[in-house]
Amino acid sequence: MFHRIRNDIRVIFERDPAAQSVLEILFCYPGFHAIRFHHAAHWLWNHNIRFFARFLSHISRWLTGIEIHPGATIGEGFFIDHGMGVVIGETAEIGRNVTMYHGVTLGGTSWKKGKRHPTIEENVIIGANAAILGPIRVGENSKIGSGSVVNKDVPPHSTVVGIPGRVVFREGNVYQDPTGVAGTPDPEGKALKCLTEQVMALEQRLDEVMKRLEERTELPRVGSNP
Repeated sequence: MFHRIRNDIRVIFERDPAAQSVLEILFCYPGFHAIRFHHAAHWLWNHNIRFFARFLSHISRWLTGIEIHPGATIGEGFFIDHGMGVVIGETAEIGRNVTMYHGVTLGGTSWKKGKRHPTIEENVIIGANAAILGPIRVGENSKIGSGSVVNKDVPPHSTVVGIPGRVVFREGNVYQDPTGVAGTPDPEGKALKCLTEQVMALEQRLDEVMKRLEERTELPRVGSNP
């Protein structure tokens, strides 16, 4: 238990530059408190003391603003920054070293029993107010953008943004345009191109006219002797 506490404190120092001291973390970080409550509630849940597990998680929500079902499985190094409004469902699974910001929902899309919440693999970052819904899997080392709604599996090493969530980067390469307008014509660029082409055509015609005029009138060229 003390190993987990020390590790969670270390994680906060690593990922939150605002953290000033261990005392501040122990007393002023609701994400840290919620995880401590969850460890106890999860132990009760796994030992079939489920009413008290739910009651403890209810107290945690009241104190921290973070709702974690005692049935959820959470790995080491989990960090909830700010935390208010976070909801993590019963069958959610969270891997090691996951970072989550306020307002995130790991929710279900079915009233059926069984697996109905997401699985988040290790080293994933989930931005504020993102919703990850259903029994889907978010691959390791992925990033979910703030406000995104994700309802499909996310490959490892991906960045997802938008509603619905779309993979925009994968393993460092552009995978899809987040705005959805890639490849569409640029009207201003097209207009400038047309104007440039017209100016070049006019210059060419002017040169031709001047040459013909010189040939007919035999005008002396600049720099020639009179």
